Amino acid sequence: MKTVVVGMSGGVDSSVAAYLLKKQGFQVIGVTMQIWQDEDQVTQEENGGCCGLSAVDDARRVASDLQIPYYVMNFKEEFKTNVIDYFVEEYLNGRTPNPCIACNRYVKWEALLQRSLAIGADYIATGHYARIEKLPNGRYTIACSKTSAKDQTYALYNLTQEQLSRTLMPVGEYTKEEIREIAKEIHLQVAGKPDSQDICFVPDGDYAAFIEEYSDRNIPEGNFVLSDGTVLGRHKGITHYTVGQRRGLGLALGYHAFVLEIRPETNEVVLGTNEEQMTDTVRANHLNFMAMGDLTEPLRVFTKIRYNHRGAWCTIEKSGEDEVLCTFEQPQRAVTPGQAVVFYAAEERPKTEGSSEMYTRAEYVIGGGIIL
Repeated sequence: MKTVVVGMSGGVDSSVAAYLLKKQGFQVIGVTMQIWQDEDQVTQEENGGCCGLSAVDDARRVASDLQIPYYVMNFKEEFKTNVIDYFVEEYLNGRTPNPCIACNRYVKWEALLQRSLAIGADYIATGHYARIEKLPNGRYTIACSKTSAKDQTYALYNLTQEQLSRTLMPVGEYTKEEIREIAKEIHLQVAGKPDSQDICFVPDGDYAAFIEEYSDRNIPEGNFVLSDGTVLGRHKGITHYTVGQRRGLGLALGYHAFVLEIRPETNEVVLGTNEEQMTDTVRANHLNFMAMGDLTEPLRVFTKIRYNHRGAWCTIEKSGEDEVLCTFEQPQRAVTPGQAVVFYAAEERPKTEGSSEMYTRAEYVIGGGIIL
């Protein structure tokens, strides 16, 4: 019998993942990754998100209901180094990070997998809406989930072949509604628990205040400017803004202004019109082509430049040893440095059975990188 360690967040998805794997005949061990272990109880409750005290309590109850062993593992140091420190440093450098992607790669997979293998497990598993697929070329990739409405492949593009070969994702075969229905059928107390929406270590969403407190740095005010340097007014500090932002600027310019660029070296936030934030080219580095190993020639791919991006077609080609140039067929809005750009194999499908209207359905991840 194969053993699988399931990362349990106390939510319905990971809980049902554990149930499904047990039903499939695996020896299942539940693990919650504790990241606020040295904080007081009130702080853990407020800041834990998917890993706080309430998550531990919920996960422990589910494990008891499923009659599987359950443990809490301390990943505080790995989380601090690979997620929080990275998050803060990126914002201070005028970029917009994606901490969930970093957490997936370095905590939920790298750290958890190594500890799981050390205790004799064969696999790890999560409640992500995605699937593992082995391609004809022998490489593993992340295939899109059954439902595009809940697909989470964007945040998983940078997993390694070793990690993918040791990963199970049973939830990817179901819709969210089906997962909740399974949870109700087996009487799990978390069946109706809402999804966590916030970054777990900034639950109130005030990134700027968190960064200032965590880094122990005073983030100074500076100038809002146009691309040519014309001063428009004062901003509250660069950590309050991200490329593409329109709300919360505090300026009355007579037109909708958007953040076009953040310049940490001069402490300026560049504003412009919607037309000015459109571009048809994107550069990216820190590449991972999980489906093919490397990019050897130009390739037309379906691409997402943010988690909730609908996706668009572009051609990617190498522009450096660890850099690609993406040329989109239609201009894209608010390309944001620090965010991931993820490339998919995709096909056109009818919107409904017999319909002449078509839409593009992403099939699996080819690779991705970080926007420059």
